[in-house]
Amino acid sequence: MIVKLIEVEPRKEAQTLGAPPEYSLREVFVNPDQVVCLRADETVKQHLREGRMPDLDQGQSFTRIHMNRGNSGLDVVVVGAPAAVEEKIFKTQSRLLKG
Repeated sequence: MIVKLIEVEPRKEAQTLGAPPEYSLREVFVNPDQVVCLRADETVKQHLREGRMPDLDQGQSFTRIHMNRGNSGLDVVVVGAPAAVEEKIFKTQSRLLKG
């Protein structure tokens, strides 16, 4: 089953050479079978403190999800602490298996 999360994405139109990134939020759908690694993303959290993010609570956490793409991987940063993201991704999957 595919899981819906909120991705933190650098806004390309706001990026200029040497300027710090600004971010926007969008929905992303993740296949739990492709998730390889979850880890806290402190860089994005620092950017939130610096005011480069949309209106989010200053205590918000972020998780970088590394996904398998065959020969390469794909990293996606989502809103939420690693434990909460892990629960959402894998608890949804286990509920399906139990029926």
